[in-house]
Amino acid sequence: MEKMKSLLIARSVPITDFLSIYIPTVGEILSSDDREYYQMVTTLTSSPYDLMVQLDDMGIDYEQITDFELFMLLFQSLQNKDLSLIFPGLDPSLLKPAKNNENGQIVLWDAENGIVIDELIYNEICDALRKIHFTEKPKYKAGNKEAKEFLIERTRLKQKRQAKKPYRSFLEDLVVAMVNTEEFKYNYEQTMDLTIYQFNASVRQIQRKINYNHVMSGCYFGTVDIKKIDQRELNWLTQE
Repeated sequence: MEKMKSLLIARSVPITDFLSIYIPTVGEILSSDDREYYQMVTTLTSSPYDLMVQLDDMGIDYEQITDFELFMLLFQSLQNKDLSLIFPGLDPSLLKPAKNNENGQIVLWDAENGIVIDELIYNEICDALRKIHFTEKPKYKAGNKEAKEFLIERTRLKQKRQAKKPYRSFLEDLVVAMVNTEEFKYNYEQTMDLTIYQFNASVRQIQRKINYNHVMSGCYFGTVDIKKIDQRELNWLTQE
């Protein structure tokens, strides 16, 4: 299998000898259907916590289902989708549930092309997609039954309010904002040629630098106590 490159120069992330994740450009995403693209990425990386409301409607406790079990459940919705901006060359309709005779685990198997997605490979897919899009897996856990029920209902109301709003392209808004920010050195045409990872990394770094400048201004004018500042805020040169 190909050795992993820095994501800044990579156009794909190798997962197995038969499966890799494509890193599209900003222009490729906007030229296709950015809403569809992000919905597919979300479907592939969603945790039970992310879909607690939908699982509750199905009678499933989100704390009693694993990430991989959820993935197996959700993948059905992707089998008729064009996944070429995520998995180049993959025909999702060929991936069928099958039993691994070595450990008894149910996996996705494309018998025609020898592609297998088990829990380990699924985790690698999620890790790669989250790195590309700078997202993190939620780690929150409700303390008790009452807290869980409150959390589910609060999330349900939030989702209902969000569903009433017309769709607005987050990526398009972000491109416009960055091109009109002095720290961002690309015009619209140049931005279209950046990979989504390069663009996301630039956005994150600019946010860190702007925050650093605000903190330093506060320290200079005496409105911020430098002793109480997280030391990571004093270094905008790293991604961490």
